[in-house]
This record gives sequence, C-alpha cells and structure tokens, in this order.
Amino acid sequence: MGSLLALLIERPVSLYAAAVLRIGYGLLYLLFLLREFPHREEIWGPGSPWTPALAEQLFGQTGWASILTLSDSRAYFEACYAAAVVISALFTLGWRTRAVSVLFTVMVASFHARAIFMTDGGDNLILLMSVYLVFTACGRRWSLDARRWPGRAASGTRPRPRFHELRRVVGTVLHNCAMFVIAAQVCFLYGSAGLYKVQGGSWGNGTALHYVLNLELFRPWPALSLMLDQHPILIAVAGYLTVLLQVAFPFVLFGRLKYPVLTMLLGLHVGIAVFLGLPLFSGVMIAADAVFLPDRFYESLGRLWARTIRPALTGKPRASARGGPACVPAQAEVPGSTWRERSHSHP
Repeated sequence: MGSLLALLIERPVSLYAAAVLRIGYGLLYLLFLLREFPHREEIWGPGSPWTPALAEQLFGQTGWASILTLSDSRAYFEACYAAAVVISALFTLGWRTRAVSVLFTVMVASFHARAIFMTDGGDNLILLMSVYLVFTACGRRWSLDARRWPGRAASGTRPRPRFHELRRVVGTVLHNCAMFVIAAQVCFLYGSAGLYKVQGGSWGNGTALHYVLNLELFRPWPALSLMLDQHPILIAVAGYLTVLLQVAFPFVLFGRLKYPVLTMLLGLHVGIAVFLGLPLFSGVMIAADAVFLPDRFYESLGRLWARTIRPALTGKPRASARGGPACVPAQAEVPGSTWRERSHSHP
C-alpha cells in the first residue's frame, strides 16, 4: 500500500506517453477540421440540414451543449471554426498546455455535439481523451512549454517554494489518476468490443469480415476489397485473430506479450484505415495504444532521432557515442611533441 501511494504522489508517470496522446489527438483533430473545410457549412454551419434548432432540441434530451449554437451568424461560425483550427494546432505544439487543453476540450465537445450524427466514431474517443488530458501534465515533454522551462522538462516539476508543495502533489495525483483512467478506458474498449464480437454468429463462423468488405459504405477501394474477399481462409483467420487480440488485450499488459500484441493491433488499425476508409478512427486508436509504452521506449526513440534522423535533416555531423563529433579532426602539432624534440628537451 505504501509503495502504491508513493507511486501516486511522488512523481508523474508516463510523461512521454501523455505527450504522445496530446500530439496525436491534437494533430488528428486538426487534420479532421482541415479535411472537412470545404464541407464545414453543410456539417456544422447555420445552413446545415441538422439545423441549430434541431440541435437545441436534442440538447434538451441529452444534456449536451455547443458554442456553435449560440448564434446563427455565419461570421460567428467562421470565427469558431478558425478558433478550433488554431487551438488544435497550439494543443499539438504544447503551448500554454494547461489552458489550451481546456479550450481544446470545449471545441471538440462543441463540434461533436453540433453534428452528433455526422461522425464515424473516431471523435467519440477524441472527446473522452481530451477531457482526460485536461488533468494530465501532457505539456512537460515534446512541447513548446518544455522548451521554455528546460529545468521543468528535465525534472518533471518547475522549481517552487515550499508552501507550493501541496499544489505539486495535487497535480501529480491528478496526472497519475488521469493516465490510469485513460489506460482503463482503452482496456474497457478493447475488452467490450471483443466480448461483443464473440456473441455474434458471423464472427464465430469467420464470415464477419466478408460482409464488412462488401458494404458499399466501407469500400473506399472496391478493387482492393474484392481482391481480399477472394481469400476466405485469410479473412476467417483475420477475424479470429481480431477477436483474440481484443479479448486478451487487458490481460497481457503487464508482461512482454504486450509488445507483439500492440504491434498486431497497429497492423489491425492500419488495415481498418485502408480497407474500411476510417483513417480518423484508426489514428485515434493507434494514439490510444501509445499509453501502454513505457517512457524508456520514447527516450530511446529520442536518442535514435538525435543520432540518425536529425543530422540527416540538418546536414550536421552525427554525434558519436561519447558525445563528440563522428569525424574527429586532426590535432594541431605542438612544438616539442615529437620524439626527437622530446629527447632533446631533457638532460
């Protein structure tokens, strides 16, 4: 019990994973808004078939709210849309993350509630995660905030007076609890999806993916779906593997099996994005899976970036393992350093 309490209050855990969630969801929502820019009026604007009056009527039943329904003015809608794009970009970059995370949640909830029937399910999880990330210290790694306060980024805390210790402890507890809730949310999502599939007859006989590949709504590449549909054994194996991964996911998180399981889930989500045309949903799930990778994994990625990718992009020489340049220049000759000169310099 004491070790659990110490883990909860001593230091924030999984800071790199929290940063990956911030970058992933901020970037995904930014790309989502930019992708729908030509259709923004039909989806969220005052001229949408789902009118603000209908949205307000639904809010009375569901308890939702949206800043987009505060005015019917087109100029107001365009201002809200531009604000959502800017806030998503700032959240991704990690600028004033504490305040911007709240604004990001408000924008995601407002756009989600305004056109709740126009989504593919991916923004449901973005909405949940944005609420959780408000309570995390997701700006302490890989952010503009971390560059502004390098001491805070290195130690996980900003230097504070002693009487602010309570504030530090509260922030740490909120961060750790929020990261635990995020992990539990992902486990519940996978486990419930797997158990729900087990109850279906089409998943039991291995034909579920056959029917999915023949739905016109989920066929962005009909020729590709038809080619895959010609291999029933492969489809059946993929269906059984999907159910097995989702049901087993919550039980393999505390062992080495989680790494191959996460790798296979990555392939599963890439397949969903390509074959079913759900890139937002796949990206959201891939970002959610990142919470289960330890900080040492992300630190190794940072070292790999510093050694290989960054020098290739900037054209600077790669640093050696000892911290010096890869190619050591020849040393200048020092008078008296040769054997003959040294021999004559002593009696």
